[in-house]
Amino acid sequence: MKFLSIICFSVPLVLGSINTRESHGTVPINSYNYTALGGPLNWYGLDPTANSACAEGSHQSPIDIVTDSIDYTSPGTVNLNITNVPSAEFENLGTTVEVVITNGSLVANGTTYTLAQFHFHTPSEHRINEEYYPMEAHFVFGSEDGQNAVVAFLIELSTNGDTTPLLSSVFSSLSEIATPGTYTETGSLDFTGIVQSFNSYGVYTYNGSLTTPPCSENVLWFISSQPLWVSAKQYRAVKGVLKFNARYTQDSLGQPNLLEVAASELH
Repeated sequence: MKFLSIICFSVPLVLGSINTRESHGTVPINSYNYTALGGPLNWYGLDPTANSACAEGSHQSPIDIVTDSIDYTSPGTVNLNITNVPSAEFENLGTTVEVVITNGSLVANGTTYTLAQFHFHTPSEHRINEEYYPMEAHFVFGSEDGQNAVVAFLIELSTNGDTTPLLSSVFSSLSEIATPGTYTETGSLDFTGIVQSFNSYGVYTYNGSLTTPPCSENVLWFISSQPLWVSAKQYRAVKGVLKFNARYTQDSLGQPNLLEVAASELH
């Protein structure tokens, strides 16, 4: 069953531009990126052994979600729970900004996954019926036996200047980590709204991969049919730090990797 109602979380705008404040420390930045030889077309070339799935995998993410054919989770089979925290570490890894937090769980198909972090992409990596969104948030989980699952929220521009409260709280600290390789501490983070939305409405699901190196497969994806919201001013501020950090849309699930197809055409 498909649910396409829209929930808009209202909160005063707290970030309209970047005025850099001091970070709290430094973190390593990722060795890959999204430009030229460091980008997705050459992730395999950066490390052919570790990143082989980036060029040879046939169940790669992100994909174009066709709503008439994608699987939906059955009611009661998936449950997201993230408790509120007074603060969390917020990092700029060069390729994304990431909140490190472990007080969440995802129960799916009888398996419990523990939250490790959540991060952001601009524009969205997944598309819905070929339409991309301005942003996408990925909540990354792992199970005790080493399996991965990702809960994703597409993020749309609001028409009235409102921003989902969790996003507003996170991005209020963005100016402190405008420089890659820095981190800071957020203020309090309230996950109530996004958890309620995810657990109440339709969720797309498929078996894909990580969207960053090493592009490992057998990753369970759960993508909320309900977008989160960000104001235009806040989005521009976030985009100014993230730049472009979205992997290109992959081939249909089970079909040859697009890089393999392109290579064969060249020869």
